[in-house]
Amino acid sequence: MPTHSLSEALHRLTHAYKRQLRAAIRQQQIQLPVTHIRALKGVCRNPECTAQSIATRMQRDKAQITRVLNELLQAGLIEKIDNPNDRRSLLLRPTRKGEKTMDQIKLAEQQTADRLTRQLGPDDLESFIRIANTMSDSVDEELLPQADTLSQTGE
Repeated sequence: MPTHSLSEALHRLTHAYKRQLRAAIRQQQIQLPVTHIRALKGVCRNPECTAQSIATRMQRDKAQITRVLNELLQAGLIEKIDNPNDRRSLLLRPTRKGEKTMDQIKLAEQQTADRLTRQLGPDDLESFIRIANTMSDSVDEELLPQADTLSQTGE
C-alpha cells in the first residue's frame, strides 16, 4: 500500500515544483509575478497572440489580462503591432528584453525540472510524463462539455 495517497502526492509535488521554480526565478533575478510570467510565455509562444488569446489560454478575465499586458508593455518586455488580418485588434510580440527574460525563465524551468527528476531514470521519467498527461487529459475531456454548454447558454 502506498505511503501517501494520490491526492497528497500530487499536492506535495505541486508545492515542491512551485517552491523550486520560485527559487530558480529569484536566482535569475526575474522580478515578475507568476501571472506576468505566464502572459509573457503566451506572447513568446504564439506569433498570432492577442490580449483575447492570452485571456482565453489563461482562463482569466480579459480586463485582468489587459492590466498584466499593460505592465509588461511598460516594462519593455512586449510590444503591440498592427494585426494585418484584423484591423480591430493588435498583435503582441516580445521585445529583445522580453526574449532575454523568457530565456531566463526557460533556464529556471529547466533547472527546476532537473532538480525534481535527478533521481529518476529515463524510463521512469517517460512513464511519469505519460501518466501525468493522461490524468490531465481526462480532466480536460470532462470539462470540455461543460465549457461548450456554458458558451451556448451565454454564461
